[in-house]
Amino acid sequence: MAKHRATGAGETDFDDATSALSDVSGDYAVDAAHTRIGFRARHAMVTTVRGTFTRFEGAAHLDVADPTASAVELRIDAASLDTGQADRDAHLRSADFLDVERFPEITFVSTGVEQIDDDEFTVTGDVTIKGQTRTVAVDFTLTGSALDPFGNTRVGFEGALALKRSDWGLVWNAALETGGVLVSDKVQLEFDVSVIRQA
Repeated sequence: MAKHRATGAGETDFDDATSALSDVSGDYAVDAAHTRIGFRARHAMVTTVRGTFTRFEGAAHLDVADPTASAVELRIDAASLDTGQADRDAHLRSADFLDVERFPEITFVSTGVEQIDDDEFTVTGDVTIKGQTRTVAVDFTLTGSALDPFGNTRVGFEGALALKRSDWGLVWNAALETGGVLVSDKVQLEFDVSVIRQA
């Protein structure tokens, strides 16, 4: 299987994250209301189109003492993509791209976790898109942990993954008269994830 290396999560100008909890080991569920899974690609070689997936679920096991024992799974409803333009969304859902009628889910299942630094981790796993599975490596940053006002233990992560959509059979394109193509092969996936520990 092809293997892809992720890009960094990027800089932010937010207040410093909290790190009040020393042990966040346990089983977690993704809090979809406070999680964003985004994507972006170049259009006509001149601009960037951005979108999000609005329906997804996931689970994680975090092990502070032995990060290699940590694991994560994510399931995304492929039809839930939203770029803010209905015709474009319909085309992305069609057989030219994700073919959501035949392949309704995009999944990620981790196969390994490596701690790089105090708050930096590389998660290796299998991404399945349009029925094809490839191995990727995603660099994640632990953005904080806290006990919220409702008694929930929360942990946050940010990450990003650059991939070539053609590796998963998404090869539709159109040539431009001035050279290049209408839609870039390279797509960036972006993860801003909040997880809640389960009782």
